[in-house]
Amino acid sequence: MLKAKSLRAAAVQALLSSDLDNKCRITREAAAAWRCKALSLRLPGDPPVPERPGRPERPDLVAPRLLKKRSLGSVAGRLTLMHALAHIELNAIDLALDIVARFADGDAPPSFFGNWMQVADDEARHFCLLRERMQALGADYGDFPAHDGLWQAATDTRGDLVARLAIVPLVLEARGLDVTPGLAEKLRAKGDAETAAILDIIYNDEKTHVAVGAKWFRFFCARVNIRAADRFRELVHRHFHGEIRPPFNDRARSAAGLTPLFYRTLSSSAMSR
Repeated sequence: MLKAKSLRAAAVQALLSSDLDNKCRITREAAAAWRCKALSLRLPGDPPVPERPGRPERPDLVAPRLLKKRSLGSVAGRLTLMHALAHIELNAIDLALDIVARFADGDAPPSFFGNWMQVADDEARHFCLLRERMQALGADYGDFPAHDGLWQAATDTRGDLVARLAIVPLVLEARGLDVTPGLAEKLRAKGDAETAAILDIIYNDEKTHVAVGAKWFRFFCARVNIRAADRFRELVHRHFHGEIRPPFNDRARSAAGLTPLFYRTLSSSAMSR
């Protein structure tokens, strides 16, 4: 149950919850309360923003190289995929909550926080859809190992809002635009139209999330008269520890405001020429 009187406190309450049903419920209640103007942005005495979100005891967190890949032709393989996606969505909930709570003391406009609470609301819905689908197939979140690399993005950018926007929506979430349609197609080919339909929902919402990231990244760059694409590449070199790999869904990225000028020269293939 939402107890907070400010959006920042509500985001912290959801972040700290290790009960994932409760985390999703508080997130969605906080988003609705902010839309209805029932919360202040911040208040004296708000709790501090945690360095890490609350998590249940499972899943076991392992190095990415130890995660097994399985064929989508089996139920076990599809459950492994769903678990990996659910883990991404759980981290996405907390990343959206963290950007709201951590940067509430800054000078971002109120609409910034409304946009990111809508993102958090969407990610909570995605997590629940994937978890319910797993449960329908006899499994649950936590039954498979996962990795902790996604939260590194929050740690690396905790002092820089513009860097957070560059790495989370414009690198990590933009990658979903590249891979999600293909995964949905493969699931349909294997006869799993139910899971494919969930991926369709996630893909359509991801377009909006990347657009939100691109809008605010350009906004903050324009405030200080910096070219957004140049700043993006600089921040990716500084803060992103993975690879920017093709193929890219240029059409979906461009529609969201992330044109090839931002990322093409960052890809591993471009840098190897």
